[in-house]
Amino acid sequence: MLNNKSIIFLLSLIFLSCGSNKLSYEKKNVRNIENKSSKSIERFFKSMSSKERTHWYVNTYRKIAINEMRKYSIPASITMAQGILESNSGMGSLAMKSNNHFGIKCHKSWRGKKVYHDDDKKGECFRKYKNPEKSYRDHSLFLVNRDRYGDLFKIKGGNYVKWAIGLKSAGYATDPSYAQKLISLIDRYELWKLDGLKKPIKSKKELKQKNVKSVEDKSLPKNKDKISNIKQYVVKKGDTLFSISKKYNVSLSELKKINKIQSNEISVGQILKIK
Repeated sequence: MLNNKSIIFLLSLIFLSCGSNKLSYEKKNVRNIENKSSKSIERFFKSMSSKERTHWYVNTYRKIAINEMRKYSIPASITMAQGILESNSGMGSLAMKSNNHFGIKCHKSWRGKKVYHDDDKKGECFRKYKNPEKSYRDHSLFLVNRDRYGDLFKIKGGNYVKWAIGLKSAGYATDPSYAQKLISLIDRYELWKLDGLKKPIKSKKELKQKNVKSVEDKSLPKNKDKISNIKQYVVKKGDTLFSISKKYNVSLSELKKINKIQSNEISVGQILKIK
């Protein structure tokens, strides 16, 4: 659930200008929020645009991501992009209810608290954390302590493009566009600044060499006959819940129910279940 630190950061960004996707580190005066309830804070979250939530998320957790980078050599940009994507900028049910920002499942070695959530299968076991910091630390340990991610730590200079491609190749996510999504978030919100870089890394050549498909390649069916087989959809710029429901002949209410969302707001890169 939301802690006091997170709430303070949230209100501090009410007045931040989010007219640009570019990351802003400025913090301005905040109003008193001590008497606000958790439910009212959650409602305020839902009233924010996806861009505003992403700015809030980065400014809230960037220091943790940077500390993890210094301790475990995982690019802060990668950690932050994964957190944004996996937790829907902190608004995903796993993040809100279990402080699980990276969608890490229980696995046999997990001895901590658990929560059950529908994902690839119904009622899958996910890890539950005391606070977001614990989730970030477990994410680092999850990568460090598994042999299949070992080659990532051999990447020179913490190249976030190679890290994104490496995570997908090592099987962190089943989404074929996972690497592209991470890189897109890093470039769009200038998360490379968290790594101490002065400019973004060119990714087109690297992605082409690795034959990593773009989000657009996988988000639309090739023809109408295949629409009924679509199980998930990656939100693109200009999409609305209504347009997606019409595209796949699913009622708006059913689409919201399947994805366990209450508002009509969606964000670019968000994965929606269709069937």
